[in-house]
Amino acid sequence: MKRSFAIGMRRYRRGRFWRDTAQAYLYLLPAFVILGTFTFYPFINSFFVSFHSWLSFAPVKPFVGFANYVKIFQDDLFWLSLWHTVYYVLASVIPTMALALFIAVLLNSKIRGRSFFRTAFFLPYITNTVAAAMVFLWIFNRDYGLLNYFLHHLLGLNLIDWFNNPHYTMPVVILMGIWKFIGFDIVLFLAGLQNIDQQYYEAAEVDGATGWYRFRHITLPLLSPTTFFVFIISLIGAFKIFQQVYVLWPGGAGGPLNSAMTLMVYFYHVGFGGAWHLGQAAAVANILFVLIFIITMIQMQLSKRWVFYQ
Repeated sequence: MKRSFAIGMRRYRRGRFWRDTAQAYLYLLPAFVILGTFTFYPFINSFFVSFHSWLSFAPVKPFVGFANYVKIFQDDLFWLSLWHTVYYVLASVIPTMALALFIAVLLNSKIRGRSFFRTAFFLPYITNTVAAAMVFLWIFNRDYGLLNYFLHHLLGLNLIDWFNNPHYTMPVVILMGIWKFIGFDIVLFLAGLQNIDQQYYEAAEVDGATGWYRFRHITLPLLSPTTFFVFIISLIGAFKIFQQVYVLWPGGAGGPLNSAMTLMVYFYHVGFGGAWHLGQAAAVANILFVLIFIITMIQMQLSKRWVFYQ
């Protein structure tokens, strides 16, 4: 009797498990359909396209193997765009994170107008990129821009043609990137700071620890998971920079003498800039994916040495 009852319960639990599993997948089906249609299928298909010679909307796509990748690696413009992308990543990600952490620490303290400042710093992030770029077009305009007004009329310096001088194009893009994305980092750092137990600070204060000591030995270690997350997200976003450059220099030109040509702008230039080499454009996208994937995996391994969890 007991054995029959136990067998019956096992069958009931097994049947209930499969019913619950089927029901869960049924609820997830709409998300799977959307992700499969707009994420997974394009991702897999890009590898298929990169091994074919696909020009414009031609129905025939001859298989060419790695010819598209070879041609991309032989293009000097690709290496120039890669250098500009790396330059942008190095010059924007770390300064943005450092400044965002500094501001987040200030906003996490008891200062007047915290809500206003939090909103003010986050507004650029939710501002449309095209609208933000139009503001920068006005600020950095050579003849009537606000920045040149201060430099020329107040300091007596010569007018600078920010958008047509190759030496200043990337600094303009970097400044815009820092201004736009710093609010996102601030919000994440604020969330991380508010999750740190205040007992650590109280105990350190009782022991006579200074503010810098508390920040160095309590805030930074306990904030390291948030720092790691912000770094990875910011790194991926910086490698995919496109909208700022495209709006500041319309048509995918990449600035004067291609001085602001990044990998995503180069991708647009190859795929949709006139020649419509969609196979080569897919190869560029896959190269960017592999580059980001390798860097992310390296950071995942290195994070084991400096990321601490409470």
